Amino acid sequence: MSHLDDLDDYEAELELRLKKEYSAVFGLFRYCVLTPDVTYLCNRLEVEQTSQPSYPYLHLRMEDVWVWDKNRPTRIIPRAEVFTSGDVTIEELNTGEGSQLTAEALAERIGEQLQSEDDL
Repeated sequence: MSHLDDLDDYEAELELRLKKEYSAVFGLFRYCVLTPDVTYLCNRLEVEQTSQPSYPYLHLRMEDVWVWDKNRPTRIIPRAEVFTSGDVTIEELNTGEGSQLTAEALAERIGEQLQSEDDL
C-alpha cells in the first residue's frame, strides 16, 4: 500500500467521523448556516446586510457554534463571525425551546451516536 493510499484512507476516516458527529449534534441547534466555504450549526444568529455599490455584503454573528471542518481540533466554539459577499442559506431547524447546548448533552449525544453506529 502506498503513502497516497494511506492518506486517502485517513481522509476518508476523518470525513466519516465528521458526518457521524454532524448527525449526532444536528438536533441540538436552532440554525443551520451554509456559506460557500463552511457549514455552521448555531443557537443564536444575527445577520446584518451592508449594501455595496456592486454586491451585497453580509455580516453573520453566531453563538454556540458547531463548525463543519474535519481538520479542527474542536468544532464547538462559543462565537463566530463571518463576513461574506457570497450566497448564504439559513435554515431554522427548531424554535430553540428545550434544546440548550451543554457540554454534557453534547458529549452524551455524540457518544451515543458514535457507539450505535460502530456496532453496525
